[in-house]
Amino acid sequence: MDNYTPAVKKLLREAGCSVVRSGKGDHEIWQSPMTNRHFPIDHAIKSRHTANGVLKQAGLPKAF
Repeated sequence: MDNYTPAVKKLLREAGCSVVRSGKGDHEIWQSPMTNRHFPIDHAIKSRHTANGVLKQAGLPKAF
């Protein structure tokens, strides 16, 4: 897989996370109701480690 972003966004939406605003460059700022944290998501996540790190910030288990 060369871009994990669509799969990560799908998992986040299913968990109730939402987009807060656009970030710098090609990032979006998301918010998680489970951890009550804001975190950035890149437009093109190339690494499974980064993808799992985003999920961890959202309070979700690893998926990749």
